[in-house]
Amino acid sequence: MRTTLTMAIRCFVACCMLPMVVSADEDGPVQKINAEAANAVVSTTALGGGLSVLSGSGGNITVLDGDEGKLLVDTGISVSRSRIAEALAGISSRPVRFVIDTHYHWDHMDGNAWLHDTGATIIAHQNTLTRASRATRVDDWKFTFPPYPSGARPTVLVAAKKEMTFNATQIEIRYYGPCHTDTDVSVYFKAANVLATGDTFWNHAFPFIDNENGGSIDGMIRAANDNLQRADVRTIVVPGHGPIGDRAQLTEFRDMLVAIRKKVADLKAKGMSRVQVIAARPTAEYDEKWGQFVIDGAFFTQLVFDGL
Repeated sequence: MRTTLTMAIRCFVACCMLPMVVSADEDGPVQKINAEAANAVVSTTALGGGLSVLSGSGGNITVLDGDEGKLLVDTGISVSRSRIAEALAGISSRPVRFVIDTHYHWDHMDGNAWLHDTGATIIAHQNTLTRASRATRVDDWKFTFPPYPSGARPTVLVAAKKEMTFNATQIEIRYYGPCHTDTDVSVYFKAANVLATGDTFWNHAFPFIDNENGGSIDGMIRAANDNLQRADVRTIVVPGHGPIGDRAQLTEFRDMLVAIRKKVADLKAKGMSRVQVIAARPTAEYDEKWGQFVIDGAFFTQLVFDGL
């Protein structure tokens, strides 16, 4: 099913490279991804310390389970509700008490509404509430997202940093500043040494950068360096997309971002247009490893170019 979902997302990326349209196609890429997510297999990986990761619906979902109930980092796509609920029940019968949104994108917080309806309190950066409360256009996705229903919006807001204890586990939520978007936070589980990065880290994949809504390549590099400062050689790193990683993979990701940024910036400084820079293939040496999941080298070049 991962392969099928990946094919749908690649179709989505291809659509992103077409000339901009005024409104989303009724059968556009977001709808296609949702259709695939409705049937995606949601798998569970135990991390220890009461923590697990659910993969298969949108971004990775980190789950902390214990006597007080469950806490989720991100909630996936709502059409996967039955499969996410089944995976959560496979961990325990305890209810979800808290949700932490790493950022505002639908593939990470679209499940907020149904989880709120079951009793979960939603925590996020204050900018996530702002973006969730109004229509948000993402031209690179050729889609305008409507406001989230009130129940899906966060009610506990983070400014720079928030610490909480749940299931006898210390949890630290930290705002990155503008990076992937202007809404991103990390979630660190201290005792287990698990860092959930949201979309500031895509393991072995070029990341999406939401240039229109606070993101930039320079912000992504700053966030990557922040992740590296917080991780040691034993840290388990949960990326927004891709397999569970570690500090070495964070380093590799940061170095890739830095190298491609320099190549694109140098070409742009020569007066080359976006089309010319894409044709020069500044990502060529990275495409085989990093361009095979969601975003290919041409589209990533466009994102970097537009953000400089």
